[in-house]
Amino acid sequence: MESTNNAVASAANAVSSNVEHLKQKLVDFCAQYGISVVGAIIILIIGTLVARWVGKVLGGWLDKQQLEPPVRSLLVRVAKLMVMAFTLVMVLDKFGVPITTLVAGIGVAGVGAGLAMQGVLSNLVAGLTIIFTKPFRVGEYVQLAGVEGQVKTIEIFSTCLMHADQSRVVIPNRKIVGEILHNYGNIRQLDLSVGVGYGSDLKQVLMLLEEILKSNTRVLKSPVPGLGVTSLGDCSITIAVRPWTTVADFGPAGAEIYQTIIDRFRAQKIEIPFPQREVRLLGSGSAA
Repeated sequence: MESTNNAVASAANAVSSNVEHLKQKLVDFCAQYGISVVGAIIILIIGTLVARWVGKVLGGWLDKQQLEPPVRSLLVRVAKLMVMAFTLVMVLDKFGVPITTLVAGIGVAGVGAGLAMQGVLSNLVAGLTIIFTKPFRVGEYVQLAGVEGQVKTIEIFSTCLMHADQSRVVIPNRKIVGEILHNYGNIRQLDLSVGVGYGSDLKQVLMLLEEILKSNTRVLKSPVPGLGVTSLGDCSITIAVRPWTTVADFGPAGAEIYQTIIDRFRAQKIEIPFPQREVRLLGSGSAA
């Protein structure tokens, strides 16, 4: 019984000794690093508040400069990251971390990351080039990199086009910069044509086509539509009809104009000839 009590007392003494040791360690740690930890927390809180304030002030100033939204967002983020990076450097310095060695390590890591992310960085640089040089804007109809469509968004890394079939085409920005770009702007010109018989009154036909274009609400008044004879075929006179429309009306306008041309020509008895051949027999005879 006595041996059991001695064992319990010994265990209690050991636990008490460990607790006292941990307390002493905690006291030593607080005495050595307590001020540094408190200072680091204060610096981190102040740095976070300063980063938010800088982002808010810079964002308000950039809004007045009429910059593109992606550029404003990028500049604000870069400014906030720079403030936070400076804050972290000050926090690490509080704990005695050698800043020179840390910066050198970050530089080496940055070089490696840059080599591994060449495609991403090239898209970033190309995106900034597009945003600042403005070869096209959102809402314009463009043809580039073998595709065409209306520009929906211009992001830092890619540009999104809306195709005529309502599908989206996402193009990496590095595929755009340095390539041939056809920018139609916000309007497009239809390339329509109609054939009339050689016996038709061309003045009447042209006046009727002009009335058809003026009556269509999708056709723009300016620029003035192109209208005139373009070729003389075997059985018809071809007249070009080239009105201007907005990008959104480009598809439906062509169908509406053609339908109106057919209806009005039939009402005015204007012939729309179809290919035909006339065969004449100059003589007759029987083979021997």
